[in-house]
Amino acid sequence: MAQVIEIHDFSDPALDVYARATENQLVNRADPANALFIAESPLVIGRALDAGCVPVSFLMEPQHITGKGAEILGRCDPDLPVYTASLEVLTQLTGFHLTRGMLCAMRRPPLPSVAEVCAGARRIAVLENVMNPTNVGAIFRCAAALGMDAVLLTTEGSDPLYRRASRVSMGNVFLVPWTYLPEGDWTAALHDLGFTTAAMALREDSLRLDDPRLLSAERLAVVLGTEGDGLTDGTIAQCDHTVMIPMTHGVDSLNVAAAAAVAFYQLGLQCQ
Repeated sequence: MAQVIEIHDFSDPALDVYARATENQLVNRADPANALFIAESPLVIGRALDAGCVPVSFLMEPQHITGKGAEILGRCDPDLPVYTASLEVLTQLTGFHLTRGMLCAMRRPPLPSVAEVCAGARRIAVLENVMNPTNVGAIFRCAAALGMDAVLLTTEGSDPLYRRASRVSMGNVFLVPWTYLPEGDWTAALHDLGFTTAAMALREDSLRLDDPRLLSAERLAVVLGTEGDGLTDGTIAQCDHTVMIPMTHGVDSLNVAAAAAVAFYQLGLQCQ
């Protein structure tokens, strides 16, 4: 039976991890063994459990303890604390209405190496400095749906385990293998692993998405840049190809998540 603990005051320290801890405090770079992330909604929490993530505590509306949260709680240590409170208290938590009534604090899993993530992968996505967690989450959802085997990120971008990113991904951050790229010339690391690198950028010498050189590549890395500025000039220069999406009506660019969906469909799903 779950250890249900009722909270009556929003300032209760038991809610600190959910209501007041910053993302930097949760990541806890000084003590990675105790780093946490927050998963929101039954779907995301369930996929995190499927991936082997370890829960620390729950926060949920009272009716969910015996309702839609019962199956999830049944998969966990019965001694884990399950905090609950009235809706009046819970709605003081910013964005609680988006959580579908359930949150879970979990241990951050150790990240694999780039080589481990890419082992056996034929199509991967690379995100350079993508800062918006909504875009990161949407890209992971596209990657899972459209044939990408892994995602690599630069450390300057948004954290895939940030609660908004994992929620927007519908938990697919736990289905698609991912890790961070090393500092420095990471394109060289991808070339060493046998990947052809394709930079999504608007250049006169860009290839079309359906170019045979892309479709026939044994291992292909689709490289996407930050919102607004896109990829850095240095990254574009170090990639094997520059690729653009043909567009009409004078439109010259797409949101990075929309561009990812188009590219993944053509270069991922269609190449399976």
